[in-house]
Amino acid sequence: MSKTPDWIQYGVPTLDRPFGLQLWPIFSKGYESLMGYKPEDFRFVPGETPLSTFKACATFLISYYIVIFGGRELMRNREPFQLNFLFKVHNFGLTAASFVLLVLFAEELIPTVVRHGLFYAICDHRGGWTDRLVVLYYLNYLNKYLEFVDTCFLFLKKKPLTFLHTYHHGATALLCYTQLIGSTAVSWPVITLNLMVHVVMYWYYFQSARGIRIWWKKYITIMQIIQFVLDLGFVYFASWTYFTSTYWPWLPNAGKCAGEEFAAIAGICIITSYLFLFIAFYFATYKKPVPKGRRRATSALVEMKDEKVPTVGEARRRLSQGAHALANGQYANGHASATGASPNGRVTRSRKA
Repeated sequence: MSKTPDWIQYGVPTLDRPFGLQLWPIFSKGYESLMGYKPEDFRFVPGETPLSTFKACATFLISYYIVIFGGRELMRNREPFQLNFLFKVHNFGLTAASFVLLVLFAEELIPTVVRHGLFYAICDHRGGWTDRLVVLYYLNYLNKYLEFVDTCFLFLKKKPLTFLHTYHHGATALLCYTQLIGSTAVSWPVITLNLMVHVVMYWYYFQSARGIRIWWKKYITIMQIIQFVLDLGFVYFASWTYFTSTYWPWLPNAGKCAGEEFAAIAGICIITSYLFLFIAFYFATYKKPVPKGRRRATSALVEMKDEKVPTVGEARRRLSQGAHALANGQYANGHASATGASPNGRVTRSRKA
């Protein structure tokens, strides 16, 4: 009977093994096979670690924007690519990568939070900046560059490049870089919440590419908004207690919090901008006002429902009025009939024709 490898450890779930199966030894084995050293030995050293300097990060970001906007111009007079198989592979891969990172973070953080409390976990380097967490922070940072491929699919498929999408991808890579350089122990709440949303979001894109209709797309945006609200709660608290304990100790504070000042300011500015942009996106996408014509039609039909039962002739007349109002509302919104006729009798033609 073959012996179980020492890097496979499982049993009844405990605080140190919350999922029953110990995940870190499996990850460590794979990482060491690929990199030649254990993940605990990883060190983020500016100038030595790939993409660890501001110059390298900025160069990658500038190249990203040149590629996507230049690519959009190159595709302007070309037919869109389908790329459905590659799109499915990309989204499934990001779903899997986000999930693996999320459970690895959870396995590391659950014992720390339970034993030492939340403040220790977000404000003490021994809680939120351990050797194991740093390598996960760095892998999450690299994952943000992989997510740039999202935008490449957009311009190759001739989909619009919105400000929210292009800004969000670039700013998130920059945000992760500032937190690595700044050694902020409060990084993990922001990252784990983001990974949680990304597991759901990229799974949605994967299923959509397979042709499966998903009814809960709106709730992904709601999840993102809730994510940013929680993010800012952590970041504002950590920044407040850092700055007050350092410069204004007479103000209420919880004590020192690990991290550099520029990283705190970058986190506040970037995540606050996300919250406002995603709220604006939500209202623009899911809370559009009802057109006037449609409101008139609905009002006419509701009035009929609330009144006493009319005669047959009166009912026919009112139904006719409601249908006429509904039709006018449809025309008012730019929808022509199947024959292409407009309300004034003229025949509408497609601009593309």
